[in-house]
Amino acid sequence: MTAQEERALVRAIEGHLLLAAAREEGWTAAARTASRLGWLTQTQQDALEGEFEAEYVAVSRLSWQRTAQRGEELRQMYEGRYRALRQRLLAWVLVGCALLTAAGLLLASAAA
Repeated sequence: MTAQEERALVRAIEGHLLLAAAREEGWTAAARTASRLGWLTQTQQDALEGEFEAEYVAVSRLSWQRTAQRGEELRQMYEGRYRALRQRLLAWVLVGCALLTAAGLLLASAAA
């Protein structure tokens, strides 16, 4: 298994674990809400819990997608800034080398 395949597998496992956690959180919140509604029959309570869990997972998924999208935007922004800084640093290094070379040539010609 290559390193890329391993990373893909880890991401898939993380996704399944996140989804399972969201479902559990949704079910817990639904059960807590349904328990406050004492007049519901068991069938109604089960239906309410199922709907609540599905809605909770949908909201969580949307939140994850927005977070991933914002992370990608930030990554692109910082990569652009990093490239610009790296280019400026290279330009300054080249200017410094040119100045040192010029100074060395001047000193060599003055000494001769």
